[in-house]
Amino acid sequence: MGRRVRLGLLLCLAALWAAGLAAADEEGNQDESLESKTLSAEDQVKDHSTGTRVVAGQIFLESGKSDSQSEDEENFHSQEEEKENLLEELNSLEISNLLNKDLEESELQSPVLTAIGGTADGEPCHFPFLFMEKEYAECTADGREDSRLWCATTYDYKKDQKWGFCETEEQSNKRRQMQEAEDVYQTGMKILNESSKKAQKKEAYQYLLKAADMNHTKAMEKVSYALLFGDYLKQNIQSSKELFEKLTEEGSPKGQMALGFLYASGLGVNSSQAKALVYYTFGALGGNLIAHMILGYRYWAGIGVLQSCESALTHYRLVANHVASDISLTGGTVVQRIRLPDEVENPGMASGMLEEDLIQYYQFLAEKGDVQAQVGLGQLHLHGGRGVEQNHQRAFEYFNQAANAGNSHAMAFLGKMYSEGSDVVPQSNETALQYFKKAADMGNPVGQSGLGMAYLYGRGVPVNYELALKYFQKAAEQGWVDGQLQLGSMYYNGIGVKRDYKQALKYFNLASQGGHILAFYNLAQMHATGTGVMRSCHTAVELFKNVCERGRWSERLMTAYNSYKDGDSNSAVVQYLLLAEQGYEVAQSNAAFILDQKEASIVGENETYPRALLHWNRAASQGYTVARIKLGDYHFYGFGTDVDYETAFIHYRLASEQQHSAQAMFNLGYMHEKGLGIKQDIHLAKRFYDMAAEASPDAQVPVFLALCKLGVIYSLQYVREINIREVFSHIDMDQLLGPEWDLYLMTIIALLLGTIIAYRQRQHQAIPRPAGLRPAVPQQEPPPEHQPPQ
Repeated sequence: MGRRVRLGLLLCLAALWAAGLAAADEEGNQDESLESKTLSAEDQVKDHSTGTRVVAGQIFLESGKSDSQSEDEENFHSQEEEKENLLEELNSLEISNLLNKDLEESELQSPVLTAIGGTADGEPCHFPFLFMEKEYAECTADGREDSRLWCATTYDYKKDQKWGFCETEEQSNKRRQMQEAEDVYQTGMKILNESSKKAQKKEAYQYLLKAADMNHTKAMEKVSYALLFGDYLKQNIQSSKELFEKLTEEGSPKGQMALGFLYASGLGVNSSQAKALVYYTFGALGGNLIAHMILGYRYWAGIGVLQSCESALTHYRLVANHVASDISLTGGTVVQRIRLPDEVENPGMASGMLEEDLIQYYQFLAEKGDVQAQVGLGQLHLHGGRGVEQNHQRAFEYFNQAANAGNSHAMAFLGKMYSEGSDVVPQSNETALQYFKKAADMGNPVGQSGLGMAYLYGRGVPVNYELALKYFQKAAEQGWVDGQLQLGSMYYNGIGVKRDYKQALKYFNLASQGGHILAFYNLAQMHATGTGVMRSCHTAVELFKNVCERGRWSERLMTAYNSYKDGDSNSAVVQYLLLAEQGYEVAQSNAAFILDQKEASIVGENETYPRALLHWNRAASQGYTVARIKLGDYHFYGFGTDVDYETAFIHYRLASEQQHSAQAMFNLGYMHEKGLGIKQDIHLAKRFYDMAAEASPDAQVPVFLALCKLGVIYSLQYVREINIREVFSHIDMDQLLGPEWDLYLMTIIALLLGTIIAYRQRQHQAIPRPAGLRPAVPQQEPPPEHQPPQ
């Protein structure tokens, strides 16, 4: 009994100590900032001394806290040392004995596997047991043709022949069925991952369909999403809903998230934001990142829940941590955001996509030895985007050709590829260092930044913070974002320089202007923790949201666009609706546009405008001007809502004041002119028309016509308001023009007549005629009744 009491006290003390450490770790994780990217965990441990902390490529010598926080940490660590000393004073041998005894007792209490049938029915299995001169520590199917699991109940099966099954026949059949389903699933996934042709991908989904019919969870997830989006299977929302419900019953986070989406968007079910919130919450609790992202957006925008910046921050930060940890040194994939409203209304505007003919032209130039074309194509294939698929093999080939021609940029990118390593390029610090040195010697900022990374983390060279700082500064001076990012990290962590949060903030801001994801992440961490800046939850959420929208799921933006271009509006609108739930403004406006054009047949005609209005509203709240004007139009004309000129006027005014939209200004001018939703005021109407003409050259022609009409209306209104007889009765012509004003008037009229007559005569004489010719006079025949008889 005394031993148990002592063991209990010991375990309580150990639990308190572990809880303290966990709390410290949690606090450190909250303040943990800034990811920048780099080595594997093993390399990081090798490269840095104890006491340093490396998170996603950044060295954290200590967490970025204020002096008061550092003092608290010192007190905390001193308390921890006291606890450790107390534990060391205890008799280690006694502890070991007590713990061993406790473990033995727990083992005795654990359930024992019992043999079913065989020669030892009901007896406990003996592990390990000897069979065919081999020891088995678990049930086996060896020696049986039906693959049913069995065990021996004594050590030596050959000697005692005591055995029994580990499972019932039903359990055995179910296990074999699941194994068969797993094999079919793996076959389908292998074809899907290794092929790029559409026909082969369709074949892969046939295998996945077969596995899904056998209740394979992962196969059901793949198939259900394929049916929802129409990816290589015919779109069938009802079938996908049934699969999602089945997955939800099994506790699949993906199924829960998807079912929440169906209830949120009203696809295949009656719309219910309450049910959607429940399923999203369960999906997030299961670890689904998209569910976390959706909840983050809902708490940020106050959709179906009370607006809460802190709750949004919690969800967004969790997703952003995963996204930032996936960013490689070569950078993430490019997110192509194409707005359908802008593309349709402004056909000449570049969408950022490269035409196939243009790509072929660049390929032709590259084959002919054009170095710039080789480097450009290499970068396109390295990162993907602009209509070009990511392809490391082709990127390596183009960079290699350009590097052999002496291009420093290609050398630097080859260094990045070797430093990162991939299926195409084996990881090699030595080869990467050679390319980085060659490029850096030629003054290339990419090479300088890569060389700085090598010295910072000791890749192929000894760690040297001074040289790392030097090369990062050189790269940053030339505007290279990686150099700016790493320089900011060094200032933030005080590596090779004195810790300086202002300098860190400066370089992170510069890198963020270049669009570096990790710069946004670092800035978000600083604003979330109030490190070096005033804490701002709102700013942190917006920055984390930006990071989250660069995740792998953003590739669906391009998939949805391609579906729309291929004429499959139903597939496109469902994909855009899911992305819209995640908070993508471009997806919200694109989904609203497709609904507005009534191109999606899966949405009822009566529901089209109300749903479009909802997504225009969400896009407008994120600052999209066209969406704000559309909201005004919907309320002006009564699309999806009642006609409400006052609300339309408010939306137009917001678009005018916040985004300086010429269209909104013109609409405001019209509403002032007609007195719609506001008191009629021709002077204000003219003012808004003039502002629209100044805001956009395209508005000048319609503004001119509107002003002409306004001038006519103003003149008529003025004439209507005055009495002409009274005006003339008050005019004294003798006083105005003199006593002989009538003579003056007659003289002027006479002069005008004379001028007109002289002008007409001169015009008649000036008609040229050919010399020697006279105009022929046509001989007219008399009418038949006047002709003489023959």
